[in-house]
Formats: sequence, structure tokens, C-alpha cells
Amino acid sequence: MNEKDRMIERQMEKIRELTANNLRRTFDDLWGRDDKADKEREEILKTSLPDIESMRDEMLEKQLEVIETLSRNQKKLSGIEKEAEKAPEKKADEAQKDKIGESKEEAPEKIEDLLREMHEYVGLETIKGEVESLINMVKVHKLRVMHNLPVVDMSLHMVFSGNPGTGKTMIARLMARIYKSLGILSKGQLVEVDRSGLVAGYVGQTAPKTMEVIKRALGGVLFIDEAYALTYKKEASDFGQEAVDTLLKAMEDNRDDLVVIAAGYDGLMDEFIHSNPGLESRFNRFMHFDDYTIDEMMAIFDMRAKQGGYRLNEDARDEVQAFIESQNADPITFGNARGVRNLFEQILVSQSNRVAKMENVTIEDLQTITEEDVKDASVRAVPKKKRTDANDEIVRLLEEIKAHGREEAEKETDYE
Repeated sequence: MNEKDRMIERQMEKIRELTANNLRRTFDDLWGRDDKADKEREEILKTSLPDIESMRDEMLEKQLEVIETLSRNQKKLSGIEKEAEKAPEKKADEAQKDKIGESKEEAPEKIEDLLREMHEYVGLETIKGEVESLINMVKVHKLRVMHNLPVVDMSLHMVFSGNPGTGKTMIARLMARIYKSLGILSKGQLVEVDRSGLVAGYVGQTAPKTMEVIKRALGGVLFIDEAYALTYKKEASDFGQEAVDTLLKAMEDNRDDLVVIAAGYDGLMDEFIHSNPGLESRFNRFMHFDDYTIDEMMAIFDMRAKQGGYRLNEDARDEVQAFIESQNADPITFGNARGVRNLFEQILVSQSNRVAKMENVTIEDLQTITEEDVKDASVRAVPKKKRTDANDEIVRLLEEIKAHGREEAEKETDYE
């Protein structure tokens, strides 16, 4: 018999005893205490015993229900108390986890790791040197501030000039991460726009549109590609200058947590900066991106092939170099690293066409690029011709940019 059964038995005995005593007292009150009364009382007790037993059982059941209910409530209460005791620890653990998560998310990268990544880029030797000089300048500037030495205002806004595909966007993205690592920027994101992302088609729309982009870029780098299109051939109906004025004010108001990088062709970027005294005063750091050499383009091709799980057979390498040289008649129309990427994708199309016709395809077949693949892609490629007048080509490109901007503005108006 367990403890619970023993407890029930004791309760039953108490009920039996109490019931009998109560009945005896009642009989004594009614008939008094003599022998005759005692005999009658015992007879009544005997005849009433089944009813007493039934009543006792009902009372026991009710008591058991009460006991079980109290037991369940006690367990719940005990559980609540335990949870209440653990709550501060649980909250502390969750807060610590959140803190760790935030620190992981917001922790800046090590400047050594960023420099190592930069030096793995193909080419860009001049740019790498300028970036390292800029990092050193920022470090020394911060050290002078720590030692209460006088410092000059440091402008970190930059102008990137060079032909398409020379790595301007890639370096801009890296600079955002470097500035965050150095504690210059709070977030380190890159927001990339062109004229169509800043300029609207009607009066009063350009400033809000530009400010919306600036808000997204706060804490990071705003990269304006083909920035010269904002001020090229000003017209009465053009609102590029309004975007520039809004940008200049935002650069001044948020100079502690916003860096702007303007990018585009060499000569046109000079014209853009000198078109406005405000631009000249804020953009005083220039980086020129040289075109890639043939050897550097081959290195870029090898890197893409390795990343994609491909390899060139012995005779294919010479064919790839000849393909790049034939297409690179002009670095602007070819696009440097961008052009190499396009050629690589064209060669993969030819390789896929060849492999798809094979009956038994091996892993080596899937990974190998042959000279036939390169020759086939070269035959199907559109030949590139060197331009006779670079200025005419740039003007044509600018007109296309402005036309695209007007189309985007009209789409926005129709949507509204």
C-alpha cells in the first residue's frame, strides 16, 4: 500500500467514526441514555449502515476529486514558480544571444583581411597603392585626434575615372567595407545609382527622389555611375542640376556618415567636377582605372574558369588569347573585365553544344574547354571595330542615358 492509499484509508476511518458518533449523539438527544434506547439505537444503526456506507463513499469520491484538483494546481503553481525563477536567467541568456548576434552582424571586418582580398584582385596595381595610402592617411588622422593634435578636414569623397569594366564598382564596394573597418562609416553598404535614379521628369520631383536615395546610402557609400550625365548639356527642361544641388547639401549635412563616389569616363568626369564650385570643393581625391592588359584579361578568364569548375586543354589557351585580342579592338566597346566575362559565357555555350551531342559524357568532358569550343564561339561572335572618334561615341552614349532617364521619369508619372 502506497502513501496515497494509506491516506485514503485514514480518511475513511475518520468519516466512519464521525458518522457513528453523530448518530449516537442524535439518538441520545431523542431517547435518552438507557438500555432500551441503546438497543433501539443499535438496531437503527444496523439498518442505516448501507446508507451510511453509500454516503461515505460519495464523500470519499468528492474528497479524492478535491485532493487531485489541489495536486494538479500545486504542480501548475510549482511549474509557474520555477519558470518565474528561471525567467531572469532566460531573459539574460536571450539578451546575451541578441547582443552576440548584433555584435556579429555589426562587427567590422579586419583591415588586414580587406587588404589581403584587395591584393588578390587581378591588375589594378596603381589603385591598390592609392587605397593603401588612403588607409594610412585615415589611420594617422585618427591617431592625431586621439593625441589632441591639430588636424585638417579630411574629405573622403572620390572620383573614379576609367573605361567600362575596369573595376570601379568593385573597388567602390571594397572602399565601403574599408571605411566601416576604420570606423568612418557606421554600416558600410554600397548604394549604386545613375542619372535615372536621381533625376525626375517634372518640377519638384527631383529633390525628393534624390533625398530618398541619399537616405538609403547613409552610413555607407553612394556610388553614382556615369555621374557626368547629371550636368551634360544643360537644358531648361533638365533637372540634373537640381539633383547635384540636393546632393551637395546632403554631403555637407551628413559628412560624418556618408561617402559619395562619382564614376565615369576620364575627360567627362573632369568636366563634371569643374562644372560646379561645390563639386570641386568636395571631390578632391581622384583615382584613374587603367585598362586591363591582355595578360591580366587571361588571368581574369582563368579565374572565372576555376570558379566555375572548368579547365582549358593545352591548345585552348592560345585560342582564348587570340579571341580576346580580336574582340579587344577598343577597350570601351569591349569592356575590359566585363568583355572577358562575356567571352567566357559565349565559350561555355559552344562547349555545352558540343558535350550535349556526346553519347557517353564523363566528368572530364563536362569540365574541359577545348580549342574547338573557343573557335566556334569566335566565329559566332560579333566583331568589334575600333572607333574612329571616341568623342562622338561618348556623346551618343550620353544621349542614350538622358533618353533613358526621360523614359523612366515618364513611367513613374504614368504609375502615379
